[in-house]
Amino acid sequence: MSKTKIPNRNRMSPKKIAGNVFTYVLLVLIAILCAGPFIWLLLSSFRTGANIYDLHFSASQMSVSNYKGVVEYMDLGKYVGNTLIITIGGIAIDVIFSSLCAYPLATMEFKGKKIIFSILVATMIIPAAAGMIINYLTIAHMHLLNTMLGVILPGSVSTFSIILMRQAYLGVPQNLIDAAKIDGAGELTIWRKIMIPCIMPSVSTIIIFDFINNWNAFLWPIIVLQDPDKYPIATALQYLNGSFSYKFGYVAAGTIISIVPVLLVFMFCQKNYIEAVSGAVKG
Repeated sequence: MSKTKIPNRNRMSPKKIAGNVFTYVLLVLIAILCAGPFIWLLLSSFRTGANIYDLHFSASQMSVSNYKGVVEYMDLGKYVGNTLIITIGGIAIDVIFSSLCAYPLATMEFKGKKIIFSILVATMIIPAAAGMIINYLTIAHMHLLNTMLGVILPGSVSTFSIILMRQAYLGVPQNLIDAAKIDGAGELTIWRKIMIPCIMPSVSTIIIFDFINNWNAFLWPIIVLQDPDKYPIATALQYLNGSFSYKFGYVAAGTIISIVPVLLVFMFCQKNYIEAVSGAVKG
């Protein structure tokens, strides 16, 4: 009795294997090209006394002295603390008020709802620099110049966060809201116990964007803060760049230290990032 060979459908053809190999090689090359400046900066932060434009790196040139020097020279802990205050404060205000603002736009019916939403969308085309003078005059009138609160408030609630929250709310089943109302829950209770837990991917996305924006804040802190001791780390590094001009390794080390928290936050929240953004686009 002859045995018939059953073709293995899972086996890939040589042509398809070659195509996949070419695709992965191309993607790796593109990744290396995009990460090139960061890799060069990382290696430069470990070099001592070498020409920064020399692309030849050796283990004998590597040292952590630049990191020790920048921490001791510019009192890095103080600037990191200032940045944490600005970043955490901005994230907390944005998440709370954006979620509150988006809740009625998604779940309630009232006159002017579509007009308000259209105005919010239209404001996204206005460049941030256009409102800088108004923000400065407002902060000065509130006597918040040279304070952390003056840095945090003007850009604390973003239109993007409100729109993203609204789209996330629209994905919550209406049955949950109706059941909570039947049980006697008020709007704030529904928002806190039902809506927020259901949109945590969008909250994680807002945290990522707000962390990057606030951690890397540069121009607005210079305008508001007159005391350099209150500067966030991005502003402090640029402000002290003249002092480090003879040692680029210090600048590179300080920049790498400022980048690490952003990478950690992104890796911690990245699981929900694509899901939230794709949901907002579909909505």
